[in-house]
Amino acid sequence: MAYDRYVAICQPLHYGTLLGSRACVHMAAAAWGSGFLYAVLHTANTFSLPLCQGNALHQFFCEIPQILKLACSDTYLREVGLLVVSACLVFGCFVFIVLSYMQIFRAVLRIPSEQGQHKAFSTCLPHLAVVSLVVSTGIFAYVKPPSISSPSLDLVVSFLYSVVPPAVNPLIYSLRNQELKDALWKLMTGC
Repeated sequence: MAYDRYVAICQPLHYGTLLGSRACVHMAAAAWGSGFLYAVLHTANTFSLPLCQGNALHQFFCEIPQILKLACSDTYLREVGLLVVSACLVFGCFVFIVLSYMQIFRAVLRIPSEQGQHKAFSTCLPHLAVVSLVVSTGIFAYVKPPSISSPSLDLVVSFLYSVVPPAVNPLIYSLRNQELKDALWKLMTGC
């Protein structure tokens, strides 16, 4: 999405050639491939753990930090290894998004009309809102210190990053529609 916004705003005349069907297939394949490899890494790590505290989790889905709590062996090296791989993947994506948006904001600020700037920013803000929501809840879930960990807090945090972003995503992206904004305003004010 960040690259799409970058090309649409910074190089609009080249949009068709830079983001043709071949480029979209490559980007989708890279996203699916990296997601698959990341999932295989976590799955292989999870299945290689010896569990000695039963197999019942106090969560509504099978989450890696909860599985690690059931392990018999010391999981410190596994956790650090997975955290490093996850941090590298997330950091790479984050840097790409930040660099894309720096170029976008630089280009938008050069637009002479205020209406043009507003229109360009309105195409970027929903994506930034969703990315910020996913990244902030994910970081809090996996990087919070163990001293503030409790089963109820873990449940709330895992709910926040697994359910809220996908549920709010359509609403955030559809708020660009004026009719939806008006309907939402009517609903909130009761008029």
